[in-house]
Amino acid sequence: MLILANFFEAIAVVLNYALTFYMWIVIAGAVLSWVSPDPYNPIVRFINTATEPVFYQIRKRLPVSFGGLDISPIIVILAIIFLQTFVVNSLHGLARTIAQ
Repeated sequence: MLILANFFEAIAVVLNYALTFYMWIVIAGAVLSWVSPDPYNPIVRFINTATEPVFYQIRKRLPVSFGGLDISPIIVILAIIFLQTFVVNSLHGLARTIAQ
């Protein structure tokens, strides 16, 4: 059972890091939307490729533009915080329960 507990603990840690990394990408995408960056810059292209599909899905389902202000990055960040709080903490708790 210790191996299974370690497996769930490892999944929780990796998922937490991945969600944190993506949250920083979303923040960078939001900041880039305020300026006029070079669209041919590889970093800008990566950030847009990583964030725009998620933003598009939110914009399609919810009216997230208030007076020209797009709040879809805020919704994505709140979803990431929810996943970190609920899923990651649940996996940590499951690992502790299995280890006992």
